[in-house]
Amino acid sequence: MVKNTAVGHKKFWHSFRFAAHGIASAFKSELNMKVHSTLAILVLVAAGIFRLPLSSWMLLFLAITLVLTAELLNTAIEATIDLVSPEIHPLAKKAKDTAAGAVLLTAVFAVIAGIYVFYHPVMDWITGLMS
Repeated sequence: MVKNTAVGHKKFWHSFRFAAHGIASAFKSELNMKVHSTLAILVLVAAGIFRLPLSSWMLLFLAITLVLTAELLNTAIEATIDLVSPEIHPLAKKAKDTAAGAVLLTAVFAVIAGIYVFYHPVMDWITGLMS
């Protein structure tokens, strides 16, 4: 692992590069990160197709950000536990399960937010098709 030995503004900009590497690493290694990212893109495309108002876009961005952040934290927690406790241990399981629960909780929020945002536009579209 590369240690950040830069100082001042260089250190500040290096931190962005390290963060980007972390996101890319999670995307490459974690199936759930790929699934969440793909669904996020599909939701944003649908938001564009339905021409949702800015407030709906903001709610969708909030939900997407929360899910991806939870997934990144879950990945970091799992990697740390695997490093510290490679053998099976009840506390390691508890920590991993709890981190996974945080992802599930944010994903449920995202689904509820999606239903809230898309319900009326989709129902209006279906009604238009039927008339």
